[in-house]
Amino acid sequence: MNTLDIRLYGDPILRRKCLPVKKIDTITELVSKMIEIMYLHKGVGLAAPQVGMAKRVIVVDTSEERNSLIILINPEIINQEGEEIAIEGCLSLPGISAEVSRSKKVRVKGLSFKGQEVQMEGEGLLARAFLHEIDHLDGILFIDRISKEKK
Repeated sequence: MNTLDIRLYGDPILRRKCLPVKKIDTITELVSKMIEIMYLHKGVGLAAPQVGMAKRVIVVDTSEERNSLIILINPEIINQEGEEIAIEGCLSLPGISAEVSRSKKVRVKGLSFKGQEVQMEGEGLLARAFLHEIDHLDGILFIDRISKEKK
């Protein structure tokens, strides 16, 4: 895998439901490349299918300082609250953005890069990033969530 390969809209892997990771030591290189690509392209998140791997792995960093990296393996949404409409874009759909309604606050669980079970809450942009990236793991793109009137 080229370290700069982002799969673009139309690539079938972006529509696949990803498989859970069984052994964390098998995804070390994948996670490193995902982090590199996310920061290089100034994204706030990236999911494994966006770099060609059908694995349930996401990386997220919504901080302006780019120093709050979150790696989640086999992430699941366990609670959602509220609703908020905001503009979203995606590294796999360059140049396209649209208003998308998402939950304002979420609680997610998954495994850390060390294999420990973790739970965390996100609000605002962090909640949106979690939901957007977890959607990727289920073959859902943000354009699928645009209201029919906006399409």
